[in-house]
Amino acid sequence: MTTCTPRERRPAPGGTAAAPTRREPSPGEKGSPISTSTAPPGGTGPAPEQRPEATARRRFLTYLLAAPTLTVAARAGLDAAAPAAARAAEAAATGAQAGGSRSATSPLLGLPGIPDIVDLGQALQIAGLPTAHLLVLEITAAGRAVLHLPRLEVGQGLTTTVAMMVAEELDARLADVDVPLSDSRPDLLFNQLTGASNSVRTLYDPVRAVAAAARARLVTAAAQRWSLPAATLRTADCAVLAPDGRRTGYGELAAAAAAIAVPAVPATPKPAGQRRVIGRPTGRIDARDFVTGRAKYAGDLAVPGAVPTVVARPTTINGTLASLDASAARTMPGVLGVVTVPSGVAVLAETFDQALRARDALRTSWHPGPVAALSDADIRQRLRSAHAPFLVPPLLTQYVDGEFDFAFVNHAPMEVLTAIADVRPNRAELWFAAQTPIVAQQTIAAELGLPQDAVTVHVVRGGGSFGRRLFYDAALEAALISRAAGRPVKLMWTRNDDMRHGRMRPATHHRVRATYGLGQVLGYEHRVATVTTDFGHGLGEALTAAGFRLELAGLSLAQVFFLLSQSNPYAVGIPTQVLAEVPLKIPTGSWRSVYSGTVRVADEIMMDELARRLGQDPVAFRRARLRETAGQAVLDTVARAGRWGRAMPPGQAQGIGYHEENGGRAAYLVELDASEPTQPRVTKAVIAADLGTVINPTGLEAQLTGALIDGISVILQAGNHIDRGAVREGSYGDFHYARQKHSPPVVEIHLLPPSGPPGGAGELGVPAASAAVANAYARATGTSPRSFPLNF
Repeated sequence: MTTCTPRERRPAPGGTAAAPTRREPSPGEKGSPISTSTAPPGGTGPAPEQRPEATARRRFLTYLLAAPTLTVAARAGLDAAAPAAARAAEAAATGAQAGGSRSATSPLLGLPGIPDIVDLGQALQIAGLPTAHLLVLEITAAGRAVLHLPRLEVGQGLTTTVAMMVAEELDARLADVDVPLSDSRPDLLFNQLTGASNSVRTLYDPVRAVAAAARARLVTAAAQRWSLPAATLRTADCAVLAPDGRRTGYGELAAAAAAIAVPAVPATPKPAGQRRVIGRPTGRIDARDFVTGRAKYAGDLAVPGAVPTVVARPTTINGTLASLDASAARTMPGVLGVVTVPSGVAVLAETFDQALRARDALRTSWHPGPVAALSDADIRQRLRSAHAPFLVPPLLTQYVDGEFDFAFVNHAPMEVLTAIADVRPNRAELWFAAQTPIVAQQTIAAELGLPQDAVTVHVVRGGGSFGRRLFYDAALEAALISRAAGRPVKLMWTRNDDMRHGRMRPATHHRVRATYGLGQVLGYEHRVATVTTDFGHGLGEALTAAGFRLELAGLSLAQVFFLLSQSNPYAVGIPTQVLAEVPLKIPTGSWRSVYSGTVRVADEIMMDELARRLGQDPVAFRRARLRETAGQAVLDTVARAGRWGRAMPPGQAQGIGYHEENGGRAAYLVELDASEPTQPRVTKAVIAADLGTVINPTGLEAQLTGALIDGISVILQAGNHIDRGAVREGSYGDFHYARQKHSPPVVEIHLLPPSGPPGGAGELGVPAASAAVANAYARATGTSPRSFPLNF
């Protein structure tokens, strides 16, 4: 069955759901209120148990942490590799992507890309396998299940998804599950990175395994207490129930269960047919915290002594301080100090308002940054000059060429960057929203000249990221300011700070040539030139750990990322994709969907143009060339539900976009009104997606809708200009991200039936949504747009 969720200006999913009352860690505490531990050295688990969904085997280790709690760690050795690794190996053998099946529907099959064999997410899963057993679930004496999450919650609903998996396997009420965020844990190595749409894919097996292991031990403890066969007992609502009606809560059994070495019942996750939580639409467990103000971000924390701090920054990107006169600022009300750091001049005050006023009173001059001579036109020219020539000259063949420009794009998360730092001579403690807390801890320790274990990083929920919080610029800066000032600081980057001195999706230029004949695409060459993307957030080390030896291959980290994430899903003869980087001293970072957000948009525009050149319908043209049968089903669903091809008034048109990545696939069909070409508006969107097993349909719908808004924004109106080394845009007032008036009044989402393990949803929809908007605009206006955003 297809799940269809039409929306007509309805509230965001999960907006009214209740959440349990949970104790937030106080800012001065070390770690979270529930202590965690790792498996003791040399510990051994029970005999391996067969997992019903895969051939991989898994062991569990149970040990007493501190009575009366039960702590269970999922132990996965290399001999008991996570099913994700088994699936990756199977995919490599069959040439199929995990969760999908390939079907040849064209005489020219085309060649699969590297992601069709092993993709970026699977590489990160492999890198995390050695420490997967360090994921710990705790059952407290109060009967609460506490899963310390080694990931960052930035509004994507990850804590709710994880809580649902725990509740499912424990037979617990969702309200009895807590999912606090773990502090930085270097012992996890590559298993504490939130990114690449990889969290659910990586956590799906370990979280369910550890919860199933806990349940098995709780049942065994109850059986011993009642002298009953364990197989006769059942569980429900955080309790073990006997056939005679006796009932014992998990909290009462926790201490005894912790002593169980080998459970008397299987400790395997439930088969899909027995699930009652996974797959059911569920509101956010933290929704009430949001609407009541209980949810705490870094800016809300009251760390003793931490004073409001802001920074005066250069007039150009990466400029440096030439002169400073802080005499007037130092005498202003509430000012507590003025210190210089490599990035600018920090002002500390009793309130942020006082700090901002004093910052504006500083008399500064700045040396220009390294790109002060460059503006947009100069950067575009450098990108165009970086391309390698096409391999196939257009001799005796028909061909279509396309060139595309994509602007820099800011991440623009709703919550501005904020970090609290308390640096002392022999230690440092920080609080901020960190997608890469281990790398942040290592880097900050090195900058401060401290041992790594002398630096504590508390991971705090973030209000949006889209890749921005992979970097910890604000935290490092706060640590340097705290050291210089000799006191704790609460540093806030203003919106202007992050827009003009933060990180952006790099500008790119694309050249594409498709050759065709006899109704078939014979070859497809895609040349990508991009300002270098900064991947200095630990990804390179993770890929090396997964077996990708960059130095042996002679590839840069960006090229490896590109190869692991980019694949043309269509049979287009012999496809080639080549990345060229232009090194400019501009702060860049991974923006939602990274390379796919431009590469696949250019591909999908070209698919429309090829279909037009060959006189074929764009949907039929794509369907005939999709190598995945699962992809064909997605495309069929969106075309049928969206009534593809229906008559539209003049100046209006439909557009289609398709993308597959991270074990999932999605198609977007939009209807766009360009009666006023300078003010186009998407009036309707229909989305179809296949992401294998869906944990929370409500959360997935929200992710796919957010991708739609991103696509509308970056195609029609949102981008950053560079004017002589400075970013022109400084706020939402001139960075024209989509508002409510730009969003379509009707959105329909169709989720295909579960098939295989979960795919990654966080970034999947952006390329397809963007392409659908671009193609709809082209059809509505009869033009061939080549530069995005269109109204720039």
